[in-house]
Amino acid sequence: MKDIIDKLEARRAAARAGGGKARIETQHKRGKLTARERIELLMDRSSFEELDMFVEHRSGDFGMEKQKIAGDGVVTGYGTVNGRTVFVFAKDFTVFGGSLSETHAGKIVKIQDLAMRARAPIVGLFDAGGARIQEGVAALGGYGEVFKRNVIASGVIPQISVIMGPCAGGDVYSPAMTDFIFMVRDTSYMFVTGPDVVKTVTNEIVTAEELGGASVHAQKSSIADGAYDNDVECLLQMRRLIDFLPANNSSGVPQWPPLDKAEREEPSLDTLVPDNPNKPYDIKELILKVVDEGDFFELSEAFARNIVVGFGRIEGRTTGFVANQPMVLAGVLDSDASRKAARFVRFCDAFNIPIVTFVDVPGFLPGTAQEYGGLIKHGAKLLFAYSQATVPLVTVITRKAFGGAYDVMASKHIGGDFNYAWPTAQIAVMGAKGAVEIIFRADLGDPDKIAARTREYEERFLSPFIAAERGYIDDVIMPRATRPRLARALAMLRGKTVELPGRKHDNLPV
Repeated sequence: MKDIIDKLEARRAAARAGGGKARIETQHKRGKLTARERIELLMDRSSFEELDMFVEHRSGDFGMEKQKIAGDGVVTGYGTVNGRTVFVFAKDFTVFGGSLSETHAGKIVKIQDLAMRARAPIVGLFDAGGARIQEGVAALGGYGEVFKRNVIASGVIPQISVIMGPCAGGDVYSPAMTDFIFMVRDTSYMFVTGPDVVKTVTNEIVTAEELGGASVHAQKSSIADGAYDNDVECLLQMRRLIDFLPANNSSGVPQWPPLDKAEREEPSLDTLVPDNPNKPYDIKELILKVVDEGDFFELSEAFARNIVVGFGRIEGRTTGFVANQPMVLAGVLDSDASRKAARFVRFCDAFNIPIVTFVDVPGFLPGTAQEYGGLIKHGAKLLFAYSQATVPLVTVITRKAFGGAYDVMASKHIGGDFNYAWPTAQIAVMGAKGAVEIIFRADLGDPDKIAARTREYEERFLSPFIAAERGYIDDVIMPRATRPRLARALAMLRGKTVELPGRKHDNLPV
């Protein structure tokens, strides 16, 4: 028996060694951890249960029958993150460059199926060179099996992709269909075709970082929801994110014991909005002062910074936050901001996470660039997402809510459950200056008349009380009382139910 146990331990040790000491050292020299080191950081200590450790590829072409390494370039299994079950697969760059073979794909598919049966989140750690060329169509078929399961799991369990090295070709499409993508600066990149192919086809000379690095995807393309400086920081932030997420679409949001009183007021919020309506302020200050313990996990921070989205907690329960950011483009809605917020609203709705919306929006961004870029459809995505949402929706207008953007930002008319306004709120078709120049065009030559008309318009429309008189605003609240009012509204709405007409699926304006 001892001989058998010794052989088992020897095989386990060989599998854990991956591509061997030299390749592991090379991985470390590049500033990257190995697949198993990453899993150790992500999971609770000693909680990881590895599956399919001894799987090997079955390819016999191009001398591959002489190159077999247990695990076949991917580590799969499950464990816990702060006590909650999470499934994981981590591509091992030290084994065949982490390339995907038929058996490699089979290991990922198995873990995807198990995650769906257990209704638990799944995290993919990517560090690979794409499909294994020696296997041809068998590898491509493996990709298809993985992709199909990404789609089936969408909206059922949270799917997180972490790009920690190269991710190219077919490998990029699995992350693209998951809920969140995060990258590591300087060591990770994503692209469909690499710099060499780009040079051949388009004659562009570009580096891997310039083509698909973390800065590109976090700031320009919006592919990545965030980027971190190294593997350790990235994985610790993933643990933090998982704490905010429900296990599945029917489990309800996680609840942690709050250290913050629901009735806490913030007197400093009474002076957050400047007296000058054109002066900016930081909407993140409001979010940080109303969430539990000031703990806010922001998503896509570097992209479309005129809108802020992310997760916080109220009374220990996860809540999604969407907020116009007056510090950037005056908080205007444009194509990028609309897409970013719509994606987030749809995720929250899919997983029954209530949404709080803070509104300070002067309208949609005008100009040919926006119109040619499809602003109408992109803006409609956010309108569609809010209108379709059946989760609790609580909206607070802090200052401007002008034009169609007022309707789009979770107004009462498209499904807002509780719509509050601060005394500084201005709700109108447009600002006073533009409105007066249209209504009283004949008086444009008389500055005194225009000034008087402007004051008249401001007194009549640029306040929250006209909307409150019609019931479009449920209450005008003191800024300092925002947190307790949100807490009461969300507590009351926990049992919210909405019946929608039966249909196969909607037709989102993509």
